[in-house]
Amino acid sequence: MSISLIAKTIGESATLKLNEVAAILRAKGDPVIHLGGGEPKGKAPLDAILAAAALLNSGEVRYTALDGIPALKQAIIRYTEEFYGWKPAPENVMASGGAKQAIMSALHAILNPQEEVIFPVPYWVSYPDMVKLVGAIPVPVTPEDGSFIPRIQDIEQVTGSYTKMVILNSPNNPSGAVYPAEFVADVVDFCERRGLYLVMDDIYHRLIFDGREPVNAYEFAKDRSNNSKLIIINGVSKQYAMTGFRIGWAVANPTLIEVMTNIQGHETSGPSALLQHAAVGAINGIQSSVNNLRMTLENNRNVLLDQLRSFDGVRIEEPGGTFYSFPDFSHYNKNSVELSQFLLDKVQVVTVPGSEFGMEGHLRLSYCGSIKEINEGIERMKWALDPNSPNELYIGERKLVRDWS
Repeated sequence: MSISLIAKTIGESATLKLNEVAAILRAKGDPVIHLGGGEPKGKAPLDAILAAAALLNSGEVRYTALDGIPALKQAIIRYTEEFYGWKPAPENVMASGGAKQAIMSALHAILNPQEEVIFPVPYWVSYPDMVKLVGAIPVPVTPEDGSFIPRIQDIEQVTGSYTKMVILNSPNNPSGAVYPAEFVADVVDFCERRGLYLVMDDIYHRLIFDGREPVNAYEFAKDRSNNSKLIIINGVSKQYAMTGFRIGWAVANPTLIEVMTNIQGHETSGPSALLQHAAVGAINGIQSSVNNLRMTLENNRNVLLDQLRSFDGVRIEEPGGTFYSFPDFSHYNKNSVELSQFLLDKVQVVTVPGSEFGMEGHLRLSYCGSIKEINEGIERMKWALDPNSPNELYIGERKLVRDWS
């Protein structure tokens, strides 16, 4: 069978594949613990459910405008004004079938083949393949000091004549790192001076801990005209625990939004009317669910950190946001794929290999599940990895025996 050259370069999403593996194991009745997931366990806000139900009850579930229904665009405008201090016009806004689609539409609209996109390591698993899908070149940049926090010098060193775009994701998936305001300001200034597009993937920006405030890239932008190359991406999936609703958005200059909307029109048409109404309910409704989720995640993070610090060989940088941590397990195995598979095979704990995020030796561990899952999952991992662990471990009524050193 003949497939395209681009298709040959694209692999499956590691995180989605692991979700599938966990679901299959659970369906078989296996006591799997999924520490690799990216879905908050909280329920969608009641306002979102009621808004969707009202539309369903009307029976008027029809096609929508390609860039989103007016009510959702108005909600996004209000949201942007509240959290970014800038009130965009309707022509600055496009709603989409998730933040991922908004990013993909921007890549299609901006990039030519062989142009380059820079993003810091560790990075979200989809960035490299999304860039490849439009024929462009992903350029991951590893912070020179080995941390999760890059410096502007790291960006400058890999910028060349083919560089067209920089993508920043803060708080960061997979590390939970929150980029300092000084770094974001430096990148905004650098991109404006070099004429580069800057995509701020802000999907986790309200899930931030320890009393911090989200960093607002617009605060540092000198160019707020219709020629601005700053693009803000956000959505309802993470902060409102509405992952299955698949509604995201982009805020950018009107010319780019028009092109992105044209592209979206040919690829998928407008987002689902039902799910857009749900998103309106979430954004305009009572916001206590966001605060409750943030506090739950912060507590879960603290539990996870306490558990991980009991390992002799694990190095961990404290996440400042999201619901992920990215500890270094290279003391036990530098090959993160082998290590992740070992933990799945031996103790049925799902983790995501660090190699998928551009950093070998690490595992992405999620703390968006229950405290019980976190405690038991880390206990199983420690039993599997620590040579001083007891020879036996019970998972329910099943007895496991260490047959490895």
